[in-house]
Amino acid sequence: MQNRTHTCGELRLSDAGSKVRLCGWIENMREVGSNLAFIVIRDFYGTTQITAETEEMVKTFKDITKESTIAVDGTVRERSSKNPKQDTGDIEVVPEKVTVLGRCLKNELPFEISRSREADEALRLKYRYLDLRNPAVKKNIILRSNVIRALRESMIAHGFMEITTPILTASSPEGARDYLVPSRKHPGKFYALPQAPQQFKQLLMVSGFDRYFQIAPCFRDEDARGDRSPGEFYQLDMEMAFASQEDVFDVLEDVLPPVFKEYGKYDRASSAPFERIPYLLALDKYGTDKPDLRIDLTATSVTGIMKDIGFDPFSGEDIEIKAVVIDNFHESRKFIDKKNSEVSVQSGINPYWFKVDENGEISGGIAKFLKDRKDEIKKEMNLAPNTLVELAAGPVNSARKCAGAIIKIFGAGVDGHMDREQYRFCWIVDFPMYEIGEESGELEFCHNPFSMPKGGLETLLKAERGEIDPLTIMADQYDLVVNGIELSSGAVRNHDPEIMVKAFELVRLGEDDVKSRFPAMYNAFCYGAPPHAGIAPGIDRMVMLLAGEDSIREIIPFPMNKNAEDVMMGAPGYVTDHQLEELSIAVKLPDNNNK
Repeated sequence: MQNRTHTCGELRLSDAGSKVRLCGWIENMREVGSNLAFIVIRDFYGTTQITAETEEMVKTFKDITKESTIAVDGTVRERSSKNPKQDTGDIEVVPEKVTVLGRCLKNELPFEISRSREADEALRLKYRYLDLRNPAVKKNIILRSNVIRALRESMIAHGFMEITTPILTASSPEGARDYLVPSRKHPGKFYALPQAPQQFKQLLMVSGFDRYFQIAPCFRDEDARGDRSPGEFYQLDMEMAFASQEDVFDVLEDVLPPVFKEYGKYDRASSAPFERIPYLLALDKYGTDKPDLRIDLTATSVTGIMKDIGFDPFSGEDIEIKAVVIDNFHESRKFIDKKNSEVSVQSGINPYWFKVDENGEISGGIAKFLKDRKDEIKKEMNLAPNTLVELAAGPVNSARKCAGAIIKIFGAGVDGHMDREQYRFCWIVDFPMYEIGEESGELEFCHNPFSMPKGGLETLLKAERGEIDPLTIMADQYDLVVNGIELSSGAVRNHDPEIMVKAFELVRLGEDDVKSRFPAMYNAFCYGAPPHAGIAPGIDRMVMLLAGEDSIREIIPFPMNKNAEDVMMGAPGYVTDHQLEELSIAVKLPDNNNK
């Protein structure tokens, strides 16, 4: 406050007559004549109108470029024409002295500050420091700060200790590509930036710490999407010793709802206990393991009643047919075709449909194949007049995916089927421990290899002996989903070296592989590890939901673009030959490189 007496959002009518000094950016200037002009200056806290009433003072402001920073010394007075939309709209400041603190040397800005969100995203990211001057953009960063503070305070109140873990660590197979950092002191060797503090937080439990958390930076070399930023992201990382799944659920069900209610776009949030949905049931009922429970539509299997109607896409031995019944439907054929086109794009499969009209007759879509069984179908599916039936057919996974797209697109598009203005949480539980890899065609871990299999060692031994199918083994893993977005994954950890080795043996990795890939974890567990469990809700996704934004880049102060480039700082960039020599690195560029 050395250069100012008040901020630009602080002055009120009670300050009339006071001598003040304000500092800020020139946002706008409106000239009424040679001796009258209205200038708006802006700082972090708000805006204030400056009224220049002399020809000399008007000229002084005209000579200062827009977005320059200035200091204004003057007197506060009541405005004759008040602005109720402005916090300081009852007053204005009559300037006596104006000092330029930082001149804007550009006569033209890349975009209008107050309308920066309408500008091209590439331009916004290049000039992010200007974009952030827009109060509408800045508010998301303020929200992010407030949410992190609230989460930190709540975790401490729940007895958790904040501990930071290393950024430079060893490369570890955790599902995504590592960012590698060459070592100058150890030529040919590399550090890796942590994809998550997974191993460190488990080692803290082995070390005797009871409840750990941190607002953890994580680094993954993966492609961007709407709800995922490339490069780096932050999560509320937590772990608990001598804990079960229920202990983790109790903490988050107590920590998150108040934050969502206070800071969210919607003031309704699920209260404890959150609904729990087994993974396989979620796929069958909602077509996804990330259901949006604000939508009241679900999928049911109608294979038995629909398979033999003489419609080719419904025939075949491995065909599953899923139906999504949408009641109170009054939209046009054009609407149905448009939404089905969106479903096809999203799922890669064409959906089919028919409807029951207001007279109770089946019509439209595949209705001609149903005429001989229409009464049976209406009774079996309990179809009332004005009902649309969307159908997905194919191999079971494809049919589920298509049904999930139908639920999402029609649920959001048809009136009365989505209660939007709330946050609906649910737990997805009972994940399969293993799956058949799409590329390898062999048994692989489905989720987190450090999770405890349900039934422990005995279950793994049964699978090894061929007594049970490994694909039927469930894991103590869980996801937290809100409004159709996966907020976090967690698990009860596998803390027993014998169980760990046996779990990896089923995916063709022996004890030596476990020791070499996870030496610290394996060795630590050999010294007596407590049962422990944890989870890590994503901060970026959380704030995106709270702000009601569709893109995660809107809530990150300095985000990368979709190609993992920081266009403002010019990263990634080339380095000098001398820097490479110090690191004992030779760069071999691909043939198609444009340099």
